[in-house]
Amino acid sequence: MSFQVVGQPAEDRAQRVQQLKEMGFGWADLEEEAYWVDQAVAMDPRVWEELQDACQLLWGIFDKAARFVHGRRDMYELLSIPEVLWDGLDAVPPEEPGLLSRYARFDFSVGLGGTIKLMELNADTPTGYVESSVATPWMCSQHGLWTPNTGMARQVQRAFAEAPPAYAACIAYGKHEEDSGTIDMLVRHMEQPVICVDTLDLWVDEGVLRDASGQAIDSLFALYPKEWMGVDDGGEALAYSIETGQLRILNSPHAVILQSKGLQAVIWGLHELKAPFFSETEHDAIEAYMLPTYNEPVLHGDYVEKSMFGREGGSVRMYGAEGGMEIKDQDGFDTSVFFRPVYQARADLPRVRLHDGEYHLLTGVFMIHGEACGLLGRAGGLITGNSSRFVAMGVRKD
Repeated sequence: MSFQVVGQPAEDRAQRVQQLKEMGFGWADLEEEAYWVDQAVAMDPRVWEELQDACQLLWGIFDKAARFVHGRRDMYELLSIPEVLWDGLDAVPPEEPGLLSRYARFDFSVGLGGTIKLMELNADTPTGYVESSVATPWMCSQHGLWTPNTGMARQVQRAFAEAPPAYAACIAYGKHEEDSGTIDMLVRHMEQPVICVDTLDLWVDEGVLRDASGQAIDSLFALYPKEWMGVDDGGEALAYSIETGQLRILNSPHAVILQSKGLQAVIWGLHELKAPFFSETEHDAIEAYMLPTYNEPVLHGDYVEKSMFGREGGSVRMYGAEGGMEIKDQDGFDTSVFFRPVYQARADLPRVRLHDGEYHLLTGVFMIHGEACGLLGRAGGLITGNSSRFVAMGVRKD
C-alpha cells in the first residue's frame, strides 16, 4: 500500500490552528471551513524514492522540451502563449539548464499500488509552499514520519542567493491571506531584504515598473500568472518592461513555456515519434510517468479536457469510457475562454479515508532550484479544485 492515513484530529483544534498561525500558516481554517486536516498521510519509502527519481527525470525532460520550443513562434501559438509575451521570450536569455523555473511543483496521481502518473506541472506560480515547508514538518514530527520538506527553506535560499529580487508581489497583498502568507514565507526563506507589495499598486512608466511611491523596480518575484499579461489591463506594458530588460521577473519569462499544459503534448508527440531528441532513459521515463496528451480531441474515452493555462481545477472536464462527459469543475474560473485546451488520458486520483469521509488524494512535489524537495498532499474530489483540503504528507520510517 502506497499510503496510510495516520492519527486522529486533536480535540483542541482552535489551539492548534493558533499555533500554526504563529508559525506563518494563518489559513488552516478558511471562512470557518477546515482547510487543514489534522491527520497525516504516510507514504511508503520505496514509493518516495521512485517519485523523487521520477521528478528529476521529468524535470530534465520538461527543460529540454521548453528549449526545443524556445524561439519558435509557431510553437508559442500552439502552446497558447499570449502573443504579448513572445518578444520577451525571444529577447531575454534563458536561465541555465534546470533553472528555467526556480520555484515549481509537479502534481501526480500516485496509485495505492505505487503507480506514478504526472497530471501537470505548475512552473510559474505554485501555492502550497507554507503548507509544505512549515505545517508539514510540524505534523510529521508529531506522527513519527520522515519528511524531505525540511530542506525546502534551504533550497529557496539557494535559488535566489546570487540575484535576489528587490520586490515580491501578489494581488491583494496584506488582504488575501494565502497569497500574502506565501510570499511572506518565501521572502523569509530567501534571507534577503525583499519588499512585499500589492501587484495592483505597481505601474509602468515608459517601460519602468514603479511602486506606489514612484520608486523604480528592476527585479520582481511575482505570484502573478504570466499568461494573464495577455488578458489584463496593463499586461502589455509589463511585458514591454520585461522584454526591454528594464525588469527582471522571477520566475523567469520562460517558466510560462513550462507552465503551458501544451508542452506535455509536445513531449508526448516527440515520444510517440521515438525522436532521438530524447535519450532512451528519457523515453522510458515519459512512457512510465506521463499520460498521453494531445492538442486535438483524438482520445475516444477515459480522458480529460483542460485549458492549457487552467488553475485550481478550472476548465477541467472528465469523460468516461464511452466518451460522454462525466464531471465538470464548478468552482474554478474556466480559462478555456482565453486559452486552447489539451486532451489527456485519464488517471483518477486514489481514494483515502480521512476522519470525516473519503477523498481523492493529489500528491504534489515541489521542485526548488532544480531539486525535488517537498511533498504536498491535497484531498478533494476527482478534480482537485478550490474546495480541496490540505493534508500533510510524510514518509514512513520503515
